[in-house]
Amino acid sequence: MDTFFTPVSGFDLPRFAGVPTFMRLPHLGLDHPRIAEVQVGLIGAPWDGGTTNRPGPRHGPRQLRDASTMIRAQNGVTGIRPFEMVRCADLGDVGPNPADLMDTLARMEAFYTTLRGKGIIPLTAGGDHLCSLPILRALAKDRPLGMIHFDSHTDLFHSYFGGTMYTHGTPFRRAVEEGLLDPHRVTQIGIRGSAYDSEDRDFARAVGIRVIPIEEFHQRGPEDVMAEARDRAGAGETYVSYDIDFVDPAYAPGTGTPEVGGPTSWQALQVAMGLRGVKIAGADLVEVSPPFDPSGGTAFLGVSIMFEMLCAMAEGMGT
Repeated sequence: MDTFFTPVSGFDLPRFAGVPTFMRLPHLGLDHPRIAEVQVGLIGAPWDGGTTNRPGPRHGPRQLRDASTMIRAQNGVTGIRPFEMVRCADLGDVGPNPADLMDTLARMEAFYTTLRGKGIIPLTAGGDHLCSLPILRALAKDRPLGMIHFDSHTDLFHSYFGGTMYTHGTPFRRAVEEGLLDPHRVTQIGIRGSAYDSEDRDFARAVGIRVIPIEEFHQRGPEDVMAEARDRAGAGETYVSYDIDFVDPAYAPGTGTPEVGGPTSWQALQVAMGLRGVKIAGADLVEVSPPFDPSGGTAFLGVSIMFEMLCAMAEGMGT
């Protein structure tokens, strides 16, 4: 039996030992002889050049990798064993240029374009939320995608500081403008907090994006909300973007722009479980900022969410 793509078990090597890779999977470069066999690639995007408040998500992928050594082979709720259903590997980090935002966007787009050419579905650990834009540019070159977006912010603003077009508050405005997303298949869940104005929500209404604010989420519950999100996504390819600040800061303090009143850690996992049945073209978990939670609890929640997304991806690919 070929066990090359099987994660190292904690029964064979203690979880605090060995080189930490995402979920203890093999690490492969894009030139590795077995790269063509990979179906889902786990990737780090250590870059926060779009951050406008508290910095630190550039350090997220490293902490997330370390925390991910606690992930085991089987989903405790659904019983899914994703590593037996699809071949997964840690494909390393996208190397950013921390001194040049536009160059980093180009580097990331090129990296994910290569992955798409190899037929690899990416599961990315950010990084700030601007990382989603170059990924979408690579994955949606020939057709717009739907999107299910978990966040406390819409990230639909036109610009910041008098005309800066690329920040972690603008990626999905750019994605709609560039034809990367079909707004009628986009659902944003968990939006809350005080606001500068209503520009972002006005844009959402104008183009047909469905915004589910936190008060509606709490009233309806995760299962009902996710049923609507799946219905809007339909049978077409859909991107999943998960900002850790979707979760209440009592459970995930390690992020740059926290907003109170959010979901619990259990609800955070429930919505990810609710992705079952979605045709996922790629997914990300962003905005984990280790300086604000050195204990690693936020990161462990983040990789637990990534595991739920991976289970949904694996189940969909296996049907």
